[in-house]
Formats: sequence, C-alpha cells, structure tokens
Amino acid sequence: MPRYKLTIAYEGTDFYGWQKQHPPTQEEPMRTAQGVLEETIRHVFREPVRLVGASRTDSGVHARGQVAAFTAEKELDLARLTAALNTHLPDDLQVVKASIVHDDFNPISNAIAKGYRYRLAHGRKLENLPPLFDRRITARTPHLLDVAPMQEAAQCIIGEHDFASFTRRNHGRESTIRTVHDCTVTATTSRLLRIDVSGNGFLYNMVRIIAGTLMEVGRGHISPTDLPRIFEAKDRGATGPTLPAEGLCLMWIQYP
Repeated sequence: MPRYKLTIAYEGTDFYGWQKQHPPTQEEPMRTAQGVLEETIRHVFREPVRLVGASRTDSGVHARGQVAAFTAEKELDLARLTAALNTHLPDDLQVVKASIVHDDFNPISNAIAKGYRYRLAHGRKLENLPPLFDRRITARTPHLLDVAPMQEAAQCIIGEHDFASFTRRNHGRESTIRTVHDCTVTATTSRLLRIDVSGNGFLYNMVRIIAGTLMEVGRGHISPTDLPRIFEAKDRGATGPTLPAEGLCLMWIQYP
C-alpha cells in the first residue's frame, strides 16, 4: 500500500488549529485543518485513511509548509491527486505537493528542523493605517519599534538553550532544552517587520513568546544584554508577551 506525503498550506484564521478536535460537549467536531483535509482525502480515495501531521499549529496560526502523511490502498497519479484534493478543499486550505514516501515515513519523528515567520506591523499614525489586505496574517502593535536592538537580541537566541522562560507554565514537556538554528529580524517596510526563527523543535507558544520578547526589546523595555539573564531565570514572567496567533506562519519543515 502506498504512503503519501503532502505539503500543505492554509490560512489559519477560521481553523481551530491543525489537530482534529471533538469536544465532548459538542455534537460536531471543531473545524481544523487536519479534519477538513482528512475528510477530503477519504472522499477522493473512497476509503478510510488516517492523516498524521508534523506540527500541531494553534488556532489562528497559518502554514505554508505543513507536512502530513497517510497510507491508502490505492495508488493514484500524484498530479491528479493534488488536483482532485484541491478541487474539493475550501479556499483557505491547499495541497501544494504530493509525493510517495517509504512505508515507515513519520512526519513528526523524521523532521529535523522547522522554520517559522512572524509578521508584525508597528507604529500607529494617521499616515500609517493598520494593515488592511493582509490583516489576517499580520499582527499589530501601536508601538514604534527600533529594529536594530531587536536584531542584536535575536542573535542571542541562536544556539542550544533552556527555553523554559519562552513557554507557558505547566508546559508538560520533559525537557525545555531546544536548539535554535537561526533567528533574524528584518524590516520589510518602515512600519512592517518579520521575525524568522528556525530550530530542531519548539515548545508551546515558543515562537510567539520569542516574538513578544523581541518586541519588548524594540520598545526599549528589555535590553539585548538581558537575554542571558532571561534564559537563566527559567521563568515565563521574565519574557515578553505571547503575541497574537495571526502573525505566525509555519514556513517549512526539513527532512533528511
């Protein structure tokens, strides 16, 4: 039986995240990217399938490079499969690519790195209206940010650290040690910036807290020289706010 790997993009505003959810108090399951895509695959293949995704993006978070896999009895032409799935999928979810992989391919455990991007509009003046056409994929802050110290602080995040300060309390993970391969802050316009973070794995809300901490650096509330102290504190209270979900996008997932 062939095993299919899908690369998926979705605009997460109207999804309750990636993972299927069926609260016991509700008759109908919540609308999730996994649930919608799995149901569409079943319709196209006309057989039961179990779709496994690589990253459990939260409610409102977007993706350009989510990866998922499933095994089916039928082997379909990949180009026709991609077209058939996209024909039946809603406008806010697309299958970008389909391929055949080894039987034991696991999109979660086989992943070696992930990359996220956070888009943030900053400053609010009469001549600088909030984002309109990209408002569903861009977070906003009224504070005008100084990008230079944010770029300096971002370099301090690169490397292997204990990221206990950058996740919620009672996170439930055995270890909070993670390796960030790269972290950059780029001003795309005078009032719009992006924060790109890649690493071998991420804790709950870790990227949104990194973005919130860098925002506080840009406001002058945190200094780049504070980052070692923040890591040592292992305390969520030492970092900046968890920025809203709409600014975050899963850009890519790397495999061997």
